[in-house]
Amino acid sequence: MAELLFESYGVPSVAFGVDAAFSYKYNQQLGICKDIGLAISSGFTTSHVIPFINGEPVYEACCRANVGGYHVTDYLKQLLSLKHPHHISKLTWEKVEELKMEYCYIAADYASEVQLFQRGDKEAEEKTRCWQLPWTPSPADEPPSEEELARKAALKEKQSQRLRDMAEAKRSSKINELENELKGLELLLEELKDTEDDQIVSFLASRGYTSKREVEAAFAKVTQTLRKAKGEQVPSDEKADASAAEKYYLIDIPDEELSAEQLKEKRRQVFLKSTTEARQRAKQKRLEEELEKEKEKKLEEQKRLENPERYMEQLRAKYKELSEKLEQRKRLKTNGNHANGNNNVSGGVGRGERLNAAQRERMRLLTTAAFDRGKGEDTFGQRDEDWQLYKLMSRDNDDDDDDKPDQDEAELARISSRLQEIDPSFFPGSESGASASEVPRFRPLTKEDFQIILGVERFRCPEVLFNPNLIGIDQSGLDEMVGVSLRRLPTWGQDLGDKMTTSILMTGGSCLYPGMAERLEAGIRMIRPCGTPIKVLRATDPIMDAWRGASTYAAAMQFPHQTFSRMDYYEKGEDWLRRYKFRYRI
Repeated sequence: MAELLFESYGVPSVAFGVDAAFSYKYNQQLGICKDIGLAISSGFTTSHVIPFINGEPVYEACCRANVGGYHVTDYLKQLLSLKHPHHISKLTWEKVEELKMEYCYIAADYASEVQLFQRGDKEAEEKTRCWQLPWTPSPADEPPSEEELARKAALKEKQSQRLRDMAEAKRSSKINELENELKGLELLLEELKDTEDDQIVSFLASRGYTSKREVEAAFAKVTQTLRKAKGEQVPSDEKADASAAEKYYLIDIPDEELSAEQLKEKRRQVFLKSTTEARQRAKQKRLEEELEKEKEKKLEEQKRLENPERYMEQLRAKYKELSEKLEQRKRLKTNGNHANGNNNVSGGVGRGERLNAAQRERMRLLTTAAFDRGKGEDTFGQRDEDWQLYKLMSRDNDDDDDDKPDQDEAELARISSRLQEIDPSFFPGSESGASASEVPRFRPLTKEDFQIILGVERFRCPEVLFNPNLIGIDQSGLDEMVGVSLRRLPTWGQDLGDKMTTSILMTGGSCLYPGMAERLEAGIRMIRPCGTPIKVLRATDPIMDAWRGASTYAAAMQFPHQTFSRMDYYEKGEDWLRRYKFRYRI
């Protein structure tokens, strides 16, 4: 620095001093500290302990730690970023520095303070601070006015009336068409009565029909449709009969009276009728099953109302049992069945361990047949016993409960759905031990979502000044540095040590934390003999006192004699500068 100042900038003279010493001497002039004492300076990146004897610093006994306000701010920024990752852009260095100066404090007993926040007592809640981020609530939807509701209701009624008018016009047109068609069918039936039997087929063919039964079925269908269009009730039996007569009008006609195309149509109608009846039977069976399930559901609900706790325990036990069963079946299917004693040392699974019971039986039969035949000529199939063995191997010998997994999965899904209905804290996978997480649900952001909470971080971050190992720095804290500095004094006795501890001055920005003096006094008392007088003082202005002390020395008349001039630099060199010492006594 001297080379830069003298050779590059042409500075006439330079004086080098220690900021903590200037601050100590300035406060000594104000009568706060004594000639013999200690200066504890905690700055931005470093912390120092400097002993003073007769107003002069003893540099041989100084102690330094590479911990300061920078490390506190950086540690606080890391903790808040981990705690609130969604607001990491708001946690700028300047804002974290502001939060540190406003909310952080030194705990008198760090361990007990941590336990206080772990318990979550009321005192911990009182010590918690909150920084509210800018937040704009979503605009609440205002309810529409009565005029708006009336206008919407009138518009809706107008649209509904228009749709009703259109539907009524369409219905009237359809009724007219059906009535005209019904009249035409009535006239056709009356004409059939006057027609001779041998001319009926030709007469119906000219009108587009094949038989009188088809005309009657069409008449019944039109009648039923007309009743439905007019809003009249049609009996179910009559409806079914009309539908059957309409669809299967050729079934009751003998084959001798039908042509080849009609016979083909009759076979199709017979097939359709049998299929429809089978479908109706299946539908009836499903209806009965649904009624049975409804009955079981009512019985289950009754059990729940009688004893809710026992019902919940039974459901959870059943869910756990089915989950473990399905998981075990899946594991055995994937990795093989190791329960039969075929343990594979290498961790692999043989083909035989992946086969089910039916496949293993087929393999046994094949092996038996191979051993019976020996190594001679392959004559399999020449005897009847061979074909019996072939039938056994080809038979579908799967277990009867192959569809059991599907039933178990359906039952598991039903129980899971039931548990979710009656137990809000339940989510699938919690009872079976599997790692599952609940699907996050969307909710509107509130004021609490835009808050930075400072709890244990308030005292945990400044604690690095006393325990630098919290951030991975293997050095002593401020209280231990005092003991190290006292032990480094060249010659000192009990009296000198007592005088030192009666005038301990804190300076630097990091000594502004609340509780710093009490914590330093407690820490120093633990390393000093019992009964040692200890007095910890704080500088009047810990940040600016170093500048004020230096300006006072620079304004004194004797100050030019303590400077190192450029002529001395060129004449004596840098070696003399290394032996240069600033005198703080004027």
